[in-house]
Amino acid sequence: MIKKILLTAACGILILQLQAQSLYLPRDIKKAYDNGTRSADGKPGSKYWQNHGRYNISVMLAPPASLVKGVETITYFNNSPDTLKSLNMKLILNIHRPGAARMGTTGPDYLTDGIQIDTFLISGQQRKWDNNAASSTNQMVALPKPLMPHDSVQLNISWHFDVSKQSGREGMIDSTSFYLAYFYPRVSVYDDYNGWDRVQFVDAQEFYNDFNDYTLNVTVPKNYVVWATGTLQNAGKVLQKDIAKRLQKSFTSDSTIHIATAEEMAAGKVTAQNATNTWTWTSANISDVAVGISNHYIWDAGSVVVDKATGRRSSMQAAYSVKGTDFKQSVQYGRNALSWFSSNWPGVPYPFPKMTAFQGFADMEYPMMVNDSQMGDPGFAQLVQDHEIAHTWFPFYMGINETRYAFMDEGWATTFEYLIGTAEKGKEKADEFYKQFRINGWIRNRSSNQDIPTITQTSELTTGYGNNAYGKPSLSYLALKDMLGDELFKKALHGYMDRWHGKHPIPWDYFNSMSNVSGRDLTWFFNNWFFTNNYDDLAIKNVVTGKDGYTITVANVGGFAIPFDVVAEYADGTRKTFHQTPAVWEKNQKETLFTFTAERGKSLKSITLDNGIYMDANTGDNTWLPKK
Repeated sequence: MIKKILLTAACGILILQLQAQSLYLPRDIKKAYDNGTRSADGKPGSKYWQNHGRYNISVMLAPPASLVKGVETITYFNNSPDTLKSLNMKLILNIHRPGAARMGTTGPDYLTDGIQIDTFLISGQQRKWDNNAASSTNQMVALPKPLMPHDSVQLNISWHFDVSKQSGREGMIDSTSFYLAYFYPRVSVYDDYNGWDRVQFVDAQEFYNDFNDYTLNVTVPKNYVVWATGTLQNAGKVLQKDIAKRLQKSFTSDSTIHIATAEEMAAGKVTAQNATNTWTWTSANISDVAVGISNHYIWDAGSVVVDKATGRRSSMQAAYSVKGTDFKQSVQYGRNALSWFSSNWPGVPYPFPKMTAFQGFADMEYPMMVNDSQMGDPGFAQLVQDHEIAHTWFPFYMGINETRYAFMDEGWATTFEYLIGTAEKGKEKADEFYKQFRINGWIRNRSSNQDIPTITQTSELTTGYGNNAYGKPSLSYLALKDMLGDELFKKALHGYMDRWHGKHPIPWDYFNSMSNVSGRDLTWFFNNWFFTNNYDDLAIKNVVTGKDGYTITVANVGGFAIPFDVVAEYADGTRKTFHQTPAVWEKNQKETLFTFTAERGKSLKSITLDNGIYMDANTGDNTWLPKK
């Protein structure tokens, strides 16, 4: 990091001096620092900016037909210092088109014509749109006149698409249940270090969005319920009186209230009995919206206090089929997660008015919603739901560029998943699951493509995505927590989150902010974890027996600055454990010395290194036995 050092001159004047940058800094990122949009202390720079949109979207779906029709008005605000001559439109549903770039195989039920633009107006002027040319998930559109800094432009778009029969992150759940995500044309992010985000969506990566304001209208036939991102504005118009009362009651209830049962849905006792109902949702300063629709899903709800200082509550809802047995506990699982995350880790109150768990197939997060599978294992279902809810803070509270730096959100969600799992199921079970699900496949695979530096842009990875997005960064966050201690780590984390809430941080903002707020130069640590090909592997290199104790040389074969325990076992079966934080590697990342005094009157049986969740690639050199 670039660190400011205060030197006191003889005359008492404080002089600012820059220390050389020791973390690799790409040229585009360096330009952002040079331009003053980002600061070396980890804060947004004095010239930081980001663009913004105001979206008014109306969609219509008439099941069992799978055709979605939509119209939208986008008011796009150019807060940048640049004059924009064109806009880049994101058309994510074009991933369904035959021939679209994808990282995985797919079946015929996944394929559609993508999103079809019917009309496209800029400032009231009709623009020609060739749907055949828009084969990718990006489409540049020339503006009739340049969009000047601090000015805005209005787009009016009508469009349609067929919901794909093969459901994943979005699509048809069953013949009368649908999940709509990434379903509307949007202006992509134009940022201070990269310009237009034109990375292709290739079905395995995730997303990068501006913080926008949304009004969403969803028109469906009677007896269809809509769940969506935002606050429902017209419950009294779209729901029958008793159902609306139950929903209102759930907003202050700790218990699960059955808003609508399967029987009530089938009997037409839930929605207003108009031919169609239009459900209206609003949300502000949020990165996306998603929609769930069904005429037979059960609807449960409750609420929980997420901000103890103010008493603010958030609604927790669940929508699922009669076969979705995992979801019967979703409201209470969700209440626990919202409360725990708000009060413990990250320890920032849940920022939204509600969360909905919708039964689908994706195991995927969206603002205020999760689309999870029926697992048939309530314990695992809880863990998955915890993980997706944890994404609220990364990337939705923070505007993470997941497309390029997935470790900035998946790594944190994995960390919080582990920490809440420890609270829910105990450390032993949480450790075992974390190792088997997140680490084991990586550490047991010796292929060179498994040890690609974590800083590598996600969009450039064809292998190693899971390691770099989930396992390795999560271990780094937990290692830093171990080294700094909970209090200082939380202080630094909160400093980073407060600075970049509602903004677009990049890895260097995290690195610099954590050093700045903690008051510790963590450059060596971040270089070790993010810019190397390291892995987890320690070894006992040597043990010297002295008059009163033992001096152990521990070699860091794999290179990562991990915490570990030195376990001394005695002949009588007793053990003494000495914990070592990652700080032992700061001065010498190759090896470290540890000395301990044996307990009087006891015969030492062995000395073992125990890495815990930092699974060792070769445990054969982790134990030393004294000569007999």
